[in-house]
Amino acid sequence: MEYEQIKAQERNSRVLSGCGISGVVNKKGNVFSGEKILTSICTMKERGNGLGAGYAGYGIYPEMKDYWCFHMMYDEVDAKVLVEEFLEARFIIVHKENIPTKKVNTLKYVPFLYRYFLEIKEKDNKDLFLQEEYIIETVMKINTSFKGAYVFSSGKNMGIFKGVGHPDEIGEFFRIYDYKGYIWTAHNRFPTNTVGWWGGAHPFGILDWSVVHNGEISSYGINRRYLENAGYYCTLFTDTEVITYLFDLLNRKHQLDFDVIGNILSAPFWEKIEMEKVEEKKEFLKTLRIIYASALINGPFAIIVAKSDTVIGLNDRLKLRPLVAGKKGDFVYLASEESAIRYICQQPENIWMPEAGEPVLIRIEN
Repeated sequence: MEYEQIKAQERNSRVLSGCGISGVVNKKGNVFSGEKILTSICTMKERGNGLGAGYAGYGIYPEMKDYWCFHMMYDEVDAKVLVEEFLEARFIIVHKENIPTKKVNTLKYVPFLYRYFLEIKEKDNKDLFLQEEYIIETVMKINTSFKGAYVFSSGKNMGIFKGVGHPDEIGEFFRIYDYKGYIWTAHNRFPTNTVGWWGGAHPFGILDWSVVHNGEISSYGINRRYLENAGYYCTLFTDTEVITYLFDLLNRKHQLDFDVIGNILSAPFWEKIEMEKVEEKKEFLKTLRIIYASALINGPFAIIVAKSDTVIGLNDRLKLRPLVAGKKGDFVYLASEESAIRYICQQPENIWMPEAGEPVLIRIEN
């Protein structure tokens, strides 16, 4: 059978437990090469089909850490011209350049990839929340109003690198091994219900949030409508996008801690709540389910969510997707498979499988 026919069969098949996720964190905030996460995710190459892979690194732009960094993909040059005019009206563009890449012959289509380091013009505006709202407003405006242009990373001192390909191809293309960060996450995609395209690869990001996801969100419609009421618009044609915005809404805007967010997104079943012996906790869980009913993520999932000072691992309330955690010294690991941890961490101090709906919370200590 011809190679292209074999690849077509792989792409059209459906492996519902597919997708691989991995995360490596140094709790002290010490940076290490992206080669470690590249090696980890590539041990699970069979969990993808070549239709998407990506990486998120934190601490990778130390010399530009005070500026917002937009990673952009353009389908055409005209879109770049229009977006840059828009950015110049809203920001001081401190620096702009092509995202450094390496030619990989197996990648047949590559959009124009650019990065911008930006400073908000209103220097007297010291309110971080208002700055973040300004960034989100800018991202949503570009992604909804400029045809052929997408912001796929928008935080400070971090960046997302993703595209259509296997994880080794995308890692080589973006030269992930040339970057050093204190948090790395990675994804190997096997799309089941959505298209494979550059913007739809994981991780997804807004501000310094990034999300990698294995699973399927059956509540996507109601989650999306709920988010639109709060000013978030899903434009990248995949269910995972809602997870990123839900974390931003619940943590940054609603000021909820991550244990509470876990009980919203992966809420216990009503019958389990009724079995709770502590009356105050029972009432609290009931209240969360009522107030945040539209934020509940339904369906099987395992996710790794990162921001500049925190990493969260979480799976669904039935644990229908695998998630394994490990620890050695200052390093904490999360992955779909134990092998992805052991391959880069010989003799870990501890390996465990988090319970259904139980968040693994890792804080950066510096």
